[in-house]
Amino acid sequence: MKNFWVGLVTAGVLFVPTLSQSQGTRDNLTIGLAQSPPSLHPGIEPTTVRNQVLRIGYRPITGYDPDFKQHCFLCTEVPTVANGRAKVVELGGGKQGVTVRFTLLPDAKWGDGTPITSKDVAFTWAVGSKPESGFGFPSIFQRISRVEVIDAKNFILHLNTIAYDFANLNDFALLPAHLEEPVVKSLPSPAEYNKRTTYNREPTTPGLWNGPYKLTQIQSGSFFVFEPNPHWWGAKPAFKRITFKVIENTSTLEANLRSGDIDFTTWLSIDQALAMAKEPAMQQKYTFDYPLTLGYERVDLNLNNPLLKDKRVRHALLLAIDRDTIVKQLFENKYPVAHSWVTPVDAGYDPGIAKTVFDPAKAKALLDAAGFKPGAGGVRVNAQNQRLSFEFVTTAGNKLRELVQQVLQNQWKQVGIEVVIKNVPARTFFGETVKKRQYTGLAMSAWNALHEQPPLNTLASVGIPTAANNFSGANYSGFSNAAFDKLTNQLEAELDPGKRRPLWIELQKIYVDETPRLPLYFTTDRIIAPKWLTGVIRPGRPPNNASFIETWGVR
Repeated sequence: MKNFWVGLVTAGVLFVPTLSQSQGTRDNLTIGLAQSPPSLHPGIEPTTVRNQVLRIGYRPITGYDPDFKQHCFLCTEVPTVANGRAKVVELGGGKQGVTVRFTLLPDAKWGDGTPITSKDVAFTWAVGSKPESGFGFPSIFQRISRVEVIDAKNFILHLNTIAYDFANLNDFALLPAHLEEPVVKSLPSPAEYNKRTTYNREPTTPGLWNGPYKLTQIQSGSFFVFEPNPHWWGAKPAFKRITFKVIENTSTLEANLRSGDIDFTTWLSIDQALAMAKEPAMQQKYTFDYPLTLGYERVDLNLNNPLLKDKRVRHALLLAIDRDTIVKQLFENKYPVAHSWVTPVDAGYDPGIAKTVFDPAKAKALLDAAGFKPGAGGVRVNAQNQRLSFEFVTTAGNKLRELVQQVLQNQWKQVGIEVVIKNVPARTFFGETVKKRQYTGLAMSAWNALHEQPPLNTLASVGIPTAANNFSGANYSGFSNAAFDKLTNQLEAELDPGKRRPLWIELQKIYVDETPRLPLYFTTDRIIAPKWLTGVIRPGRPPNNASFIETWGVR
């Protein structure tokens, strides 16, 4: 078998994107990435970079458009209560659920010409509902009690609870049953699925893809090449080839952009983008845009660490960070300071949230109260002579993130907290370090949510990755709070947007009080697009992401 992780997966012929291939005509588009996705499976190891690559050639059943509205990618109509496709039903014992009826597009096919059918939906649920399969968003499968197949293009999801986002199947990770079912049947246990899935072993298999493009060539950690999918039923895409070029050092990524070896990127750090945008030559060549996203930069805290179990220590860590100065000096205030995980452009955002401001004196007082007194070298120790010291890990090669890391290290040192920097490559960080909660102290990264997405997989107990669930979920801190879990369940079950509002506010209050993570700042996209590329930047509106790649074009 060819192996995704050790190199090329196409005919044994090495393809290296070159300047002439990406720039000779505008039939080709080369996109620069600063990370390589740990997996291309649509349901496993979710990361921002995986999503960006995946969108070129994969479509979910439903999701959101760039304006945060529900959108049918593979279906004919988004189910709602009003159109009769969604119905609240009695389940007995005082419980209620929802039935949701979908109709798949009649022309929708996988990249090998096989029709996309209800069988794919039923198979995907059968795999994803097993915790050992390791899907990154297990809650979406757990709330479905069964998939009722009506015919090849019609099916009903039976939800065992009321969930206001019942029509959102962005994280359902639809799989091609004709390719993956034989794999699943051959497994000794569901826990082996991640290792044996065709997405990891032979990702250039055409039938894995159902978007405008299909993956045709790959070298892990180096590049991904997509070419038009002949079985795509939608608008014809503009490019004959789209190449993702992985350059994990952001300084080198910038050099490649300047030289023309890449055409387009969203992966330069904000300081790099802002500096380039001030150069007249770059202003003539590129359009720069910084729309606020649904993401934020945060520091996960491993709450299994005894020192971090004390809420006073967690609060002290946050109080000791001068976030206002960081966003001013490093980001020219393009990044707003974050006080929770909910961004200002999201419906659940609470503008009145309690704000933790820089106060090193208060941080020192909290550490004193927690029993940590200044010791040798200024590092605090407790009565058991334990040093207040943590390992601090992030993605190696990300220039700005490593700079922020050093600033935090110095600011914590001022209050007697020692952090030891121990960075790893992005593919290791996301594929092992945080996914399996192998870090012992602090881990810094960004997270991007969907619009008004309940924090089931990121902050509720059900989202804690463990060996038992094959490390699915994205609650990398291991935060477990009964009140937060209860409110999250209530939020998910509330169909009335007006009644969801106070639940969002209460959840953010708990987040501020418990500080399971250290929120740093909300992020913007750093879109640097050549003047000739159309359909991406929409001034005054969110950008048109690669989920609508068929609308991108050439001026």
